[in-house]
Amino acid sequence: MPVRLGPVAPYHQTRWWLTFYLSLALGFLAKGPGAWLPLLTVGATIILARDWQRARHFKLLRGILLILAVVALWGIPALIRTHGEFFAVGIGRHVVGRSLATMEGHGASSFGMYLLLLPFYFLTVFVSFFPWSIKLPWLVRKLCRKKATIADPGYSRSEIDNYLLTGIAIIFVIFTLVATKLPHYTLPAFPLLALLLGRHWQGVAAIRNRGSLFRTIAVSAACVWVAIALVVPPLVARFFPAYQLFQESSANLQPTTQFASVEFEEPSVVWYFRSRVQGFLTRLNKKNAAEFMSKSGPRFVIVPTSAAGTLFADPPRDWKIFSTHGFNVAKGKFVDLTLVLKPE
Repeated sequence: MPVRLGPVAPYHQTRWWLTFYLSLALGFLAKGPGAWLPLLTVGATIILARDWQRARHFKLLRGILLILAVVALWGIPALIRTHGEFFAVGIGRHVVGRSLATMEGHGASSFGMYLLLLPFYFLTVFVSFFPWSIKLPWLVRKLCRKKATIADPGYSRSEIDNYLLTGIAIIFVIFTLVATKLPHYTLPAFPLLALLLGRHWQGVAAIRNRGSLFRTIAVSAACVWVAIALVVPPLVARFFPAYQLFQESSANLQPTTQFASVEFEEPSVVWYFRSRVQGFLTRLNKKNAAEFMSKSGPRFVIVPTSAAGTLFADPPRDWKIFSTHGFNVAKGKFVDLTLVLKPE
């Protein structure tokens, strides 16, 4: 017999309302417009269900104004401080640019290849969502059914199912259409996908008296992935070229050292070197690398080893040069890199 929940107290309504919209605002400051996809999911769910009363409960207009106010508190000073680069680079390059064209080689180089890559995320999800992806075909068949079965007599698609499905579909469709593609772009859909799978898998397990088995599998898988996250990265870090260069040059770095890179813009460069220097990574091309190093103050540049001899054929005696060979995970290939450092 269905249980009817009582009305939600105004205090709890306000608390959850603030939590939702403040989370969207902070998410935008951390990752950009992609953090607002839950708002699109709510709107799409309301429209598909034609439940206009629910729109009033969400107080969408006030919520959007709150989001914009919080974003403006940080965004406006950032725009002023960066002379507009915060918007031009953060939104123009990394959002609009990635959507319309392939960036850093992650995606198709032609329209024909773009069409071939449209199913990309519907295939990679079986790897990125592993081991739970094993149950995805079963989940799809279950959700496509119109009626309950003997094995699952209580099945009926609920409003929660529709909300989760809408959110998952929006994320996968949007990033499928985006030109630049990386497997982790659809990660925002994984909590929704996990909730959807967990709801139905646990329900069937309870009917078949296998609830304890479901919990054991869930806890065991979580422990395995946490152990992998803690153990594997330190073991493989020594094979990363940025880590190797940092280990070799760290004794010569100062807080005021400026740094740049040519044809190597991986986040690992920032992760490692920003632990010792205060500046920000400058992205260069081969034409302006020498000009960057000619400026005053301590600085270094990371360049392909094949170009180092040409760009810095006769460096001053006090300059230091470090070279390494490692695997670039983002590009899936081995690279040879050289770090040219000017101490002062």
